Amino acid sequence: MLNGSLKKEAIEKLKNAISNYEGSSKALQNNAIKLHNTRTHGVDVIAKVEAYINTLANTPKEFEKSFDQVHVNLASFKALSDISYDEKEMIKLAGGGTAAGVAAGVATAAFAPTAAMAIATTFGTASTGAAISGLSGAAATNAALAWLGGGALAAGGGGMAGGGALLALAGPIGWGIGAASLAAGGFFASKKNKEAAIKADRERVEVVKATKVLDATSLEIMELRHTTQTLATKLEQSLISFTSLSTSVKSFTDFSQEQRDFLRAIINNTESLSALFMKEVGK
Repeated sequence: MLNGSLKKEAIEKLKNAISNYEGSSKALQNNAIKLHNTRTHGVDVIAKVEAYINTLANTPKEFEKSFDQVHVNLASFKALSDISYDEKEMIKLAGGGTAAGVAAGVATAAFAPTAAMAIATTFGTASTGAAISGLSGAAATNAALAWLGGGALAAGGGGMAGGGALLALAGPIGWGIGAASLAAGGFFASKKNKEAAIKADRERVEVVKATKVLDATSLEIMELRHTTQTLATKLEQSLISFTSLSTSVKSFTDFSQEQRDFLRAIINNTESLSALFMKEVGK
């Protein structure tokens, strides 16, 4: 009787751990979407800065070099954002009929397109996105979805920075430990009380570990979003302030030294903002 009580308690604890994991997973997805939206705003601010610089004559060569680097930094994000994250395509890429491949495809398809894009741009910009940015059309889509589903891609990273990010976030279907089916009772019903309790406790420990990884990664995403938002807001305000005071000036050489320094600071902040798009999360 005592062993039966321990078994029941162990299973309940496992179910609670899974529930916490799923909550952390959803929170991370939401934070990734918010980061993507913040970065999209950042891209718009950078575009405004570049558009203004293009109206000026005689700008220094250093500005051109800065924007070349800005374009490099933004290329991966733009490439991953422009891809169509279609559910049918995701399932189709559940590679090779292997158990792992099918799980990957189904897990990836479990995400709404917005969430899939947010996850891709959060975890894949620096490595995977850099390679995909050189592709276009169907080739880019296939490469991105293969990476998201955990498939083989030369540019793919590892851990949370690779396709495993999607599997982990998709919940129990992506777990090798199979905790959800265990907690449902199918496994435990056929096991002796003591054996079932030990197994449930082991699985719970793994779920708790995974939850801590998600929570830490979610915090990292929130911090990156805050940094990006702060810099984008500062840059936009600086641009508005500068242009409102120099509407009639059309050549860099006509600015005062103070104005030139102010404009150089705007360019430096533009490059710094773009560099945040290459910051890797979860490594």
